[in-house]
Amino acid sequence: MSQSFKLNLLFPDRIGIVADISRRVADRAMNIVSMEVERKQHFADVYLELDPVNREMSGKAILETLSGLNGLQSIRFIKTTPNENRQNTFHTVLDNISDGIVSIDAKGRITTINQLARTILNCHNRDLIGRRIDDTAAMDATLLSCLEGRQYSRLRRSVSTEKGQFEFFTSARPIIDSTGRIIGAVEIMKDMKEIKALVEEVSQPEKISFDAFVGGTPSVKQAIAFARKIAPTPSIISIRGESGTGKELFARAIHAESLRSGPFIPVNCAAIPDSLLESELFGYESGAFTGAQKSGRAGLFEQASGGTLFLDEIADLPPGPQAKILRAIQEKRVRRIGGRSEIEVDARIITATNRNLERLVETGAFRQDLYYRINVLPIHLPPLNARTEDIPVLADHFLLQINCKLSTNLQHLSPEALDKLIRHSWPGNVRELKNVIERAAILCDTTIIGVESILFSFDLATPVLTACNVVDPVEEGNDLARQLNALERQIVAKALKSSRSIRQAAGRLGISHTTLRNKIKKHHL
Repeated sequence: MSQSFKLNLLFPDRIGIVADISRRVADRAMNIVSMEVERKQHFADVYLELDPVNREMSGKAILETLSGLNGLQSIRFIKTTPNENRQNTFHTVLDNISDGIVSIDAKGRITTINQLARTILNCHNRDLIGRRIDDTAAMDATLLSCLEGRQYSRLRRSVSTEKGQFEFFTSARPIIDSTGRIIGAVEIMKDMKEIKALVEEVSQPEKISFDAFVGGTPSVKQAIAFARKIAPTPSIISIRGESGTGKELFARAIHAESLRSGPFIPVNCAAIPDSLLESELFGYESGAFTGAQKSGRAGLFEQASGGTLFLDEIADLPPGPQAKILRAIQEKRVRRIGGRSEIEVDARIITATNRNLERLVETGAFRQDLYYRINVLPIHLPPLNARTEDIPVLADHFLLQINCKLSTNLQHLSPEALDKLIRHSWPGNVRELKNVIERAAILCDTTIIGVESILFSFDLATPVLTACNVVDPVEEGNDLARQLNALERQIVAKALKSSRSIRQAAGRLGISHTTLRNKIKKHHL
């Protein structure tokens, strides 16, 4: 094969440039391998690759041949044409993606095969471009069926290589031009090992970062900026905010940026029965009590050593555990139930509550010394009704999540639906918004979610009180306390009846697990 020459010619833009070049080249017995014209303002950049029939023709002779063209401004030799650069970029991208790719033209000839596909099919040193796919032993000719309009997904295949058996999933589609004509087909191969590694990665516990928090209000930005600043420190952090504002997610983000290598251990102080609190938090030795494990058990303070212990709903702790937690925080030591020696712990403490700690301290329900110990670095998370400008962004974020989770078409909120969301008071905060959006996405069958699909809890729940169960004031007398007491009993009884557990009933009523237990005892339910 003779040597080809690549040139760049510059002309003032005019009609007939390509024709003039073609005539001049043909007259001098040269073949045009490729020609590309790029128009820039009033000029035409011509990129030309020539293959002289006469192998003895020099570059100087070619320059002399073309220099007489009408209007030629400049001429120079180049190493690569723009088309070659695009092709090189295209092949580099193909060779660096994590899927094997093979494409064929309308006659079944291979037009593209990237490096991973060659590895999967064990054909590194073979020139396959231009060959019929069914003439190549390593290739599966199933791709030819796509030329008849068929397609397939996730077919499991395996091939034998010198390195052993290679398993992969393959999917294929026809390539269709603008007129609807099938001009080829493409096959994508996914390595089974890569899929398994991806599954393992996804199944790992998610690491929450501050980037996961959606919102641009000043209060949210200030809380995140403050949390990022104090995250690397060992100081105790107290997160304050209403239920559903994302206190645990915020604590997880602080832990993720604290650079602590230990685990994040969350504990809901209101959900653990009083009788089990101390054994859960501080652990116990063998034989400490009936039913204890023979080998004993490490408490949550020990388990969180080197990491973070998140004490959620700390305001619901009884007085006894409050005193022991205070000592554990101050001394960084715990003693298991039934134990004789103290164990050193190095757990970073983050607390959270939705209650007014200051008022609880005034009434004596919460220890003053513990309050001052945990209130070193307080962070206040604003309720959703105080950041209504974030509702559209949050709603779109949750909607995208649920659409991806359900593998449905992307949906959007209508202006009326968005207005209904903004006007709601949001007693359940961000958690309630997420539930409302998920409900709307599931109930709505169209891509536009209308106002009729925005349903709040009170839109779905049956009324707690009806004409037949309202307390009769005449029967109960005019004593307001007695009427309220009877009414509370009815509400608690109905919540218990419609719930799977006391914890779920407490959540529906918006009170703590301990408070509901006290009301159950009070009303003999």
